[in-house]
Amino acid sequence: MKRQDKADRIGELLDGLYPETPVPLDHTDAYTLLVAVALSAQTTDKKVNEVTPALFARASTPQEMAALDPEEIRFLIREIGLAPTKAKNLSTMAHQIVEAGGEVIPDWDFLESLAGVGHKTASVVMSQAFGIPAFAVDTHIHRLAHRWGLSNGTTVERTEKDLKAVFPRDTWNRRHLQIIFFGREYCPARHHDLTTCPICSWAATKKMQRAKPVAKRRVRNGVPPLG
Repeated sequence: MKRQDKADRIGELLDGLYPETPVPLDHTDAYTLLVAVALSAQTTDKKVNEVTPALFARASTPQEMAALDPEEIRFLIREIGLAPTKAKNLSTMAHQIVEAGGEVIPDWDFLESLAGVGHKTASVVMSQAFGIPAFAVDTHIHRLAHRWGLSNGTTVERTEKDLKAVFPRDTWNRRHLQIIFFGREYCPARHHDLTTCPICSWAATKKMQRAKPVAKRRVRNGVPPLG
């Protein structure tokens, strides 16, 4: 099956499974979304949503965040992975935004100039806060794009380019979330059975199909390990 045909069929399936694509990270505006996305690196959305209420109660604007000591920010986000580094980035980011006028604006160069903000984070903010077409690609989307034969790029940047080429521009924002939702529900990184997956069962590349079958996990006292 040609790559474009696969993408069209996958798009129809994803639209059927996930007609609504709510933003997973709790936020009230572009700034609080930016903060939440910055915190989400190597951390689950669930954990971020558990931590941000206390953080935003103390600082929900760049001005308020800039006024906090980085150590207080670290304490407020202490349950998040890489908290010391992220606290410093949030403090620096807040000062940068204040110096630039005090607001988060829909500008790629501006967003990617902020501390702790890369292209993926900027893409999420552009799409989810401002509705501007973007296709944020993280390691999970990168993995599924390879499984499905939609990209053979070795970097997330190349995968982003490939996905943008096969999905219509007006679907990029929801496709990003739909693929994430699908991965969590049907297509895990480990112990995945291609034959039972709604997409991999027909879209998986020949390389994936030839790959070593999922190894049987050791059973201890009749109970398989989690994972």
